[in-house]
Amino acid sequence: MSTRCVQSTVEVHTPGRGLHDVTARVRDSVRASGIATGTAHVFALHTSCGLVVSENADPDVRGDLERWLSRLVTDGDAIFAHDAEGPDDMAAHVRSALTGVSLVLPVADGTLSLGTWQGVFLWEHRTAPHRRSMRVTVTGA
Repeated sequence: MSTRCVQSTVEVHTPGRGLHDVTARVRDSVRASGIATGTAHVFALHTSCGLVVSENADPDVRGDLERWLSRLVTDGDAIFAHDAEGPDDMAAHVRSALTGVSLVLPVADGTLSLGTWQGVFLWEHRTAPHRRSMRVTVTGA
């Protein structure tokens, strides 16, 4: 059996800052690829959001993560020179650098192979709603 590679783009509309569950959207891309075993590389095509695997059952986890990151990287911090799009602009870029913009996830039996309490989340770091794009590349057999 030869290795194949299938790529798709997933669009996500966020209401603003916070963790937004995109597991089903990524899982749909993996299923549509027709690849049974391999990896899915998910890449956010932006510099002010991130991608994380996190707890998918208790929304308090997402709230706690957001409160922790807000304490670590504050909007409008005086050390930031870049504020072209408002006080959350540079803070969003720092948050993105810390959370990362890509994930590599296992694919087994034609679907994402996540743990029981794991989900894939796009972490919007801007306060305003945005349309985000993720490139999903599935490689395997």
